[in-house]
Amino acid sequence: MTGASFGVGIIGCGAIGARRAEVAAKTGRSPVLIAADPQAFRAKEVAAASGAAATDNWEEVLGRPDVQAVVVATPHNELAPITLAALRAGKHVLCEKPMGMSSREAEAVVEAGRRNGRVVKVGFNHRHHRAIRRAYDLVREGVIGDVLFLRCRYGHGGRPGYEREWRMDPKVSGGGELLDQGIHAIDLFRWFLGDLTVVGGVTANWVWHAPVEDNVFALFRSPQGQVASLHASWTQWKNLFSLEIFGARGALVVEGLGRSYGAESLTVYRRQVSGPPVEERIEFSGPDVSWEREWDEFLAAIQSGSPPPADAEEGLAALKLVEAVYECAARIRA
Repeated sequence: MTGASFGVGIIGCGAIGARRAEVAAKTGRSPVLIAADPQAFRAKEVAAASGAAATDNWEEVLGRPDVQAVVVATPHNELAPITLAALRAGKHVLCEKPMGMSSREAEAVVEAGRRNGRVVKVGFNHRHHRAIRRAYDLVREGVIGDVLFLRCRYGHGGRPGYEREWRMDPKVSGGGELLDQGIHAIDLFRWFLGDLTVVGGVTANWVWHAPVEDNVFALFRSPQGQVASLHASWTQWKNLFSLEIFGARGALVVEGLGRSYGAESLTVYRRQVSGPPVEERIEFSGPDVSWEREWDEFLAAIQSGSPPPADAEEGLAALKLVEAVYECAARIRA
């Protein structure tokens, strides 16, 4: 990809922020100029890897005129406030999911992006995993006919001390596994099916005993009657990602996200008049390229001035569905 160069600032230097910095620096078009984290050692690690300055004050990032684009990769309670400040400072923003603690915060981000004429992209990198992208293209090509329903199972088993991490504190996270991994599935459902409403939702806290859910079960429906079902879990003891798309003439099954989730694969099932379907399995070896592809999409949007896929509007729509699931689950518990 060719074009203008954009100076980048990283706010939040945990695993995701470090990954974003690495990807940005490698493009040759988005030098990382400064990295910020309240834990100074993290900022210094990211800065050293990308040849940037380091600070423990995120406002310093926004004060630099040579920074045109900012990655916000903080805990959930800081995502929207920092994104709003960045937009007011005239920066383009890639904000990690879920973009905020609530739809009210997300609406403020949408409005600020519009008012300041800046690009806001939400970090939904799952769209760019090769198996998922190939499944999406096959659906658009009509390979499995009209889509009938989707199923997604997504989860991990935590780690020692997980109950003491920030994701377990609702004042910081805003919610549990639904906001952690489930929102990725919701974004994929909307990508494949369009607008959705929540039919039902159940949350549970069976193992971690924190004030947020460790399991969520949710059912969604499109205006055309298509259905999507989600089970996201922090008690999936062996890491799992599975996305199934069923159509009138066949099905597509995506498994794995690389690394601990297993190699990415796509199995194409072509329905026959009688007997079992014809199966074709496609394996995607090599590194996870979703981060690079999403970053390219972000830079292209900045250069063109056009809204990117998975923009703030789509992040807001996903958050509204999250809230509707929580509301449904609360009614069931009452």
